Amino acid sequence: MLTAGIDIGGKNVKVLLLKDGEIIARAKAVGGFEQGKVTEELLEKVLKSIGISRRDIEGIGVTGSGRKYAPPHEVAITEIGAAARGASFIIPSARTVIDCGAEDSRGIKVEGGVAKDFATNDKCAAGAGAFCEAMARALEVSLEDFGKISLNSTKKVPINAQCVVFAESEVVSLINSKTPKEDIARAVNEALAERVVAMVKRVGHEEDIVVVGGMAKNIGFVEGLKQGFGTDVIVPEYPEYIGALGAALAAREKN
Repeated sequence: MLTAGIDIGGKNVKVLLLKDGEIIARAKAVGGFEQGKVTEELLEKVLKSIGISRRDIEGIGVTGSGRKYAPPHEVAITEIGAAARGASFIIPSARTVIDCGAEDSRGIKVEGGVAKDFATNDKCAAGAGAFCEAMARALEVSLEDFGKISLNSTKKVPINAQCVVFAESEVVSLINSKTPKEDIARAVNEALAERVVAMVKRVGHEEDIVVVGGMAKNIGFVEGLKQGFGTDVIVPEYPEYIGALGAALAAREKN
């Protein structure tokens, strides 16, 4: 069976094709102001890349905050359900799934691949990827380098603000006081990790802990999670596609 999973998030659109339990193609693009158009174009691009047509797809599942802009589909699934399904498919031992994207962070308690309880960030973008993007801009480094340089920090610097706007002001003050970028990046990643850890602990956590979503690619943030939980966490390959995978699995189950 061939199914497609589409995850239309706050920033990016992700499309994944699943055939007989194997991921055969994936792609992503910035959604922008025309998420529906971008989604259609991305789906066609993925299909063309492996030489198949839309009629070959036996089911389409959609998820994400922008799923109302998705093309015709058989099933829609919440971001929480998609993350739980997708993470458990890749890491069957997952008991806690942390999903951090551009605009939201979620802590999900998982049993048998199904979400049993969850918590979400309640501090606007201060608990999600947009927080790091704003801080990376303030430091004039790429988002990828933002995570890497934080591991070279030699001094712990606290950031106390609970809002991106005020946190960015704190970062500007640190920059003006000549605080090294590495120390600032570490402070931001640790502050974000602390908020996410506190959120997850509201519902309780068990190992294995799996981190998915775009923020899972930030190694400084992941290191902060490890310190906060006092244990290792698992980051699957292509963590930003886990939601799309969950949607594709939901479509397969429905059919």
